[in-house]
Amino acid sequence: MAKLHSFEEIIAWQKARELNAEIYRITNNNEIFTRDYGLRDQMRRSSISISSNIAEGFERETTKEFIRFLYIAKASAGEFRSQLYLASDLKYISDYEFQGLSLKINDISKLLSGFIKYLAGTL
Repeated sequence: MAKLHSFEEIIAWQKARELNAEIYRITNNNEIFTRDYGLRDQMRRSSISISSNIAEGFERETTKEFIRFLYIAKASAGEFRSQLYLASDLKYISDYEFQGLSLKINDISKLLSGFIKYLAGTL
């Protein structure tokens, strides 16, 4: 297992946590999102799934299981990215918000990929 003592030390988890707060802030303060329960809730769930799967995988205490959950977190990042495009296409978010969220989710995805490769090399 990696030389980490808690999932809170994982940079991808930290950034996913920030993303969670931001997507809640945006969807709570946006009148359009408050009416589109489906997309709002799905974006929240996919965002939360990223940080949750990083944490759950870490707590499994085996590298193989951790990697499996990191892949699930990465898949949730892809799901969020797709939903982000829809929110932009529907003009639920501004171009500025889209760009900021897009940079964050792409960064998280890259961090997860790198972490998966690192951990796989330790097996």
